[in-house]
Amino acid sequence: MDKNKGMEDSALFVMDGVEATHDGMQYGTPKKFRKKKADTLNVGELAQQVRAGSRTHLSKAITLIESSNATHKVQAQELLQELLPHTGNSIRIGITGVPGAGKSSFIEAFGTMLCDMGKRVAVLAIDPSSSLSGGSILGDKTRMEELVKKPSAFVRPSPSAGTLGGVHKKTRETMLVCEAAGYDVILIETVGVGQSETYVRGMVDFFLLLVLTGAGDELQGMKKGIMELADAIVVHKADGDNVRLAKKTVAEYKQILHFLQPATPGWMSTAMPVSSLENRGLDKVWDTIGEFKQIVEANHYWATRRQQQTKEWFQSMITDHLIDLFYGNPQRKAQVQQLERQILSGQLTVTQGVDRLFSEEQEDK
Repeated sequence: MDKNKGMEDSALFVMDGVEATHDGMQYGTPKKFRKKKADTLNVGELAQQVRAGSRTHLSKAITLIESSNATHKVQAQELLQELLPHTGNSIRIGITGVPGAGKSSFIEAFGTMLCDMGKRVAVLAIDPSSSLSGGSILGDKTRMEELVKKPSAFVRPSPSAGTLGGVHKKTRETMLVCEAAGYDVILIETVGVGQSETYVRGMVDFFLLLVLTGAGDELQGMKKGIMELADAIVVHKADGDNVRLAKKTVAEYKQILHFLQPATPGWMSTAMPVSSLENRGLDKVWDTIGEFKQIVEANHYWATRRQQQTKEWFQSMITDHLIDLFYGNPQRKAQVQQLERQILSGQLTVTQGVDRLFSEEQEDK
């Protein structure tokens, strides 16, 4: 069939001898076989747009940082190198809590209040992830509907990807990019399971623990170590019939904190009642954080802690890299599995198994 019949005067008329479409492919070439456009990411331009405050480009930058693609990893580090001089000007706040404490509702109310005060707020929410897909089960944007409407807010849920305690490996780098984008306050929500609190404590300035009324019952299920990490405790959902009990719970926590080692040198951790539902006590939390910053900067621990956190981050990445290198060899995986079977059957002690693994390693070199 003549494709040009009746189309001589049309802009779609194809001259004789031209057997390709406008994109240079032969007619009828399935799209799946057409070459994709080359990745033309301009790192310098992306950095410029991030610094200009574009939330779209900030999302692209974080996606780049979270990518496991080898090319993307190189580009991500180039991006961070450009942005690094513009980081460090925010206050980094970690937020954890007992199950049902209402972390997301608190973060939405607290973040909304800060935006209304003229602050720019970034929320890095660490979701529980599917053990099969590694993706987020919950979408924090659906849990913070009011906050995401604020032009000065940025909410980024991330999959935990099986990382320690549910904290994404790239959270620190994501935090730096948000700072370069001009966000004054970085809120990092943890899943609140086990070791994630210690991990987040190692990347923030101020650590907030959310609890519910009835301190006695909660203390039985709460590790003492988690309380020792907290710079402040929020007794949440202090509204309705809970108001009186919340005040009593605050007094109990203050008494407990008095006997614990301070989470931050020079600062006495405290407790306070908050109702996100009624927007009560949120300003007190912000005032407490401001007082904390003033005291800790005055005794020079603010800068000292951040430097120590960077050193610990470096050491942690060395460990992660060595583990990846070690288990990246398929032959070594087989050796480990074989030694595990021998240990479990009682043929070897654990120490003998480790010694044999590394002696075989030396022989292979």
